[in-house]
Amino acid sequence: MNQRVFAMPFASIYPLYVEKVERKGRTTAELDEVLTWLTGYEKAELEAHIAAGTTLEDFFAQARLTPNASLITGVICGYRVQDIEDPLMQKIRWMDKVVDELARGKAVEKIQRS
Repeated sequence: MNQRVFAMPFASIYPLYVEKVERKGRTTAELDEVLTWLTGYEKAELEAHIAAGTTLEDFFAQARLTPNASLITGVICGYRVQDIEDPLMQKIRWMDKVVDELARGKAVEKIQRS
C-alpha cells in the first residue's frame, strides 16, 4: 500500500488540495504558502514538480523540510501523524495535516508553528 502512495505524482494530489481549501473559502496562495513552508520549496519549484510529474517519494527526497515539521501533531486518516514510523509516510501525512488545518480555517501563522 505504501509503495503505491509513494509512487503517486504530486501533480495528482495538488489539485485535490486546491479543491479542498477553496471549497472551505481559502485560497491557492494560502495553500502554496503552507506547502512552501513545509517543504522548503519556492512556488516555482512546486510548479516544476507538478509539471514534471514528480512522485511523492522524489518530491520529499528533494525537499528541505522545515525544522518545525516535527511539531505537527494530530490525527489524519485515522493515524496520529507523530506516531507514524515510516519517515516518508510521516512527511506525506504532515502535508495532509497542514492542508487539512488550512481547510478548517486555522491561521497560516498557527499552521507554521512559528
